[in-house]
Amino acid sequence: MRLIKTIFLTTILVLSLSAREQVNINFSNLEINDFIKLISKVTNKNILIHNKINGTVNFVSATPVYDDELIGVLVSVLESKGFTLIQKGSLYEVIRSTEAAKHNVRVVKEGRKLYGSLMVTQSIKVKGENVDIVAAKIRYLVSKTAKLVTMKESNILLVTDYPKNIETIKQVIKDIDTNNEVIVKIIPIQHSDAKKLQTRLLNISKSIFNEKVASQKVKIILDDNTNSMIVVGSQKNVKELEELMKRLDVESNISQSVRIFELKNSDVKSVLASLNEIISKQIFSDPAMKPNVSASEEINSIIVVGEPIIIKGIKLIIDELDKEKYQVYVQARIIEINQNNSEKLGIKYGFAGGDISSSGLYAMSANFGSDSLTIGASKAVLDYLGAIGSGAKSAFALGATIDFLQMNGASKAISNPSILCVNNKESSIYVGKTISISTGETSVAGSTTASYKREDVGLTLKIKPRVSSTDKVTLDVETILENVLDYGDSTTGRQPVTSKQEVKTQAILRHGESIIIGGLVKSYDNNSKSKVPLLGDIPFIGEYLFSSTTLVVEEDNLVVILTPYIIDKSEELSQLQRDLGTVLELQKEYNINVFKKIEKRAKLNGMQKGSDLDILKLEEPEDF
Repeated sequence: MRLIKTIFLTTILVLSLSAREQVNINFSNLEINDFIKLISKVTNKNILIHNKINGTVNFVSATPVYDDELIGVLVSVLESKGFTLIQKGSLYEVIRSTEAAKHNVRVVKEGRKLYGSLMVTQSIKVKGENVDIVAAKIRYLVSKTAKLVTMKESNILLVTDYPKNIETIKQVIKDIDTNNEVIVKIIPIQHSDAKKLQTRLLNISKSIFNEKVASQKVKIILDDNTNSMIVVGSQKNVKELEELMKRLDVESNISQSVRIFELKNSDVKSVLASLNEIISKQIFSDPAMKPNVSASEEINSIIVVGEPIIIKGIKLIIDELDKEKYQVYVQARIIEINQNNSEKLGIKYGFAGGDISSSGLYAMSANFGSDSLTIGASKAVLDYLGAIGSGAKSAFALGATIDFLQMNGASKAISNPSILCVNNKESSIYVGKTISISTGETSVAGSTTASYKREDVGLTLKIKPRVSSTDKVTLDVETILENVLDYGDSTTGRQPVTSKQEVKTQAILRHGESIIIGGLVKSYDNNSKSKVPLLGDIPFIGEYLFSSTTLVVEEDNLVVILTPYIIDKSEELSQLQRDLGTVLELQKEYNINVFKKIEKRAKLNGMQKGSDLDILKLEEPEDF
């Protein structure tokens, strides 16, 4: 019992002696050196002073302060003058603040909490950020006389400063280091194309993460060897991308990434050329997104391999390019009209037949289409004229004019071809013959060899239609007429003489409307012999006295008549051909009625020649 009492009293005595004492201090304009002496006496500490420190200090205390806090007050006063206090064993020493790190200040192990008023040195480990970057960010937190050193090899900050400053720095670094701590995760790709998936993820990460914030940055690296994605970033962001990657890494639907487009109306080569030209001008953010387009001529199809959204756009283009094309069925009548015979015919019947240009033909057609002649046409023709419009009447009149010239020997048909043209595609017709033209002779060892060349002589007709609507078409027409004027003479060496006439024109026509292309003239000499009947047949005497030979210059005009018919659907072609067959039969019926009335008028004209009666106002005879 006595031992327990002794221990208790000893403990009370020790605690009493080590207890913090409170001191009342108040002074004004006290010299700093005297203040140091005062602190030394109150705290019972030995303080070594090397330099005299000028200045005074004022201290106002409303309540007592603890004696151990006076060392902190002294350090604060000294710091204001560029000095500080360090401890060397039981001795304190006043030194310049800038030299504190050189005087072996106390070193505290990493991680320990700091306390007290004197400068200490401690190392701070930086984990998730570059130590130099962290030092730049927290440098403003250290005191002006502190020392801060970075150790790149170990990513450590070495700081010599007051304990409170170092604790503040450690707390800030802890916050920064926690936010920027990154992880590395390797995520294998099972189904998708790794390159395309990387591109998608990069675009997504830019949208959901702020790259300007260091803690939000994410790196996505493709590893071709393992077909994996390496993601570097904060744990939260990496996990978010991993979840997204699992959803995107699915097997692709091959039917959506490969499409075969069978063309129904267009040529695969022309469509492929158009597609390649369009694709070559497009800019893709990822070159891997560029589609691969090829053609199969065997099945006339376009094969496209690419992303579904891109294939969808290509399909729209192919659908437009593969629309059914307009076709134009062109009927051509190529006729040769003799100038002299047509003039005689015009005089005989009172027509303007002497001018066989396009205007002359239309002037002559006006006679065959006059109401006074067509009023007696058959009911079938009249019904057809009413059904297809007023333009059909002029077409029948023009057809009757051409047939009338041919029937009376003033013209002859060279050819009546028909050609089916595709819209915006040139088509051509050639009517003529190939002849041999002597080009010279070669003599070798008494043997003579003649040389010839083959030349095409005739009419070439080129037509290129351009449909602007269902009833209007523009025709680009080129007509070339070639002929041989003189075959030359191989004996005298005279070279052949050829002629070439060419007409290029463009016309806008309605469906079923005709155009006449004239101006292609061929001239030649013709010896015409006339004689008195019976007497001109007497030998020798009749040839000299009762007959004569006249040189007549003949002119043949080549006229091309074109009539286009627009076909917007293929099935309409058969119906058009049936309609044209019907028109041909009606044309014959129309000609019969009109030609009879023309002949009757000619007879009446001959009977009443010289009278004042205008034959155009004669009353028509009874209908046939």
